Amino acid sequence: MTTQQTTIAPVRIGVVGAAGRMGQHLCALIEAASDLQLAARVVEPGHTGGITLDLLDGQVVDILIDFSTPHAVAPVAAWVVATKVAWVLGTTGLSASDQAAVERAAAVAPVFQASNFSIGIALLTELAARAAQVLGLDADIEIVETHHLHKRDAPSGTALSLAKAVAQARGQNLGEVRRDGRSGLGDERPRGEIGMHAVRMADIVGEHEVLLGWPAERLKLCHDARDRKVFAHGAVRAARYLARQGRGPGLYGMQDLLAP
Repeated sequence: MTTQQTTIAPVRIGVVGAAGRMGQHLCALIEAASDLQLAARVVEPGHTGGITLDLLDGQVVDILIDFSTPHAVAPVAAWVVATKVAWVLGTTGLSASDQAAVERAAAVAPVFQASNFSIGIALLTELAARAAQVLGLDADIEIVETHHLHKRDAPSGTALSLAKAVAQARGQNLGEVRRDGRSGLGDERPRGEIGMHAVRMADIVGEHEVLLGWPAERLKLCHDARDRKVFAHGAVRAARYLARQGRGPGLYGMQDLLAP
């Protein structure tokens, strides 16, 4: 009597921004995984080593992982709307119209969006929100992020996500209480303000600190990414999450990965 084994087909992944540093990390990680297949390398026009988005229709992919540039988000979102292919998006610095395009795609396909794919950052976000909820407006909150000198958007998308999380935990609208940096002679720090500070230097991958201070006490929550490969590992984990049990249309995030 023979036992038949069921072979599970690998998940076919297309990497958008394959020529970039993160794209190269992703491609190497996918090629090394037995349950994944690198089905397409998508590059911007003028780049070699892959195909452009308009040629992607000729490839069969189950999930796109996208760490490209903000100007590529709208056309990729339109492609997702047309094909219903799942999309893992890690591009930051999006405009309001870019984000609207992402949400239109999420209405018809599974979209996993995160400003940072580190599990450590996801845990930091939960801890910061919990602390803000417990302490309320009695705590002064400052968020400091440090990145390499090549990073263009400031504050980082991760810092903004942290700020939104603590603001929501305190029942605040971030746009009404956010303050970026300080200089000159100003008034006393208003109650409930959330300060944000961006540092750019050398080759730092990414550091984020959430500082909470109240009378006689201070709490410092921090995360330090030592290697940008952690983001590639997180994005692949997100792709597996979408592939598992055939996730339906919707906008997913890192907190979904942490859910029991």
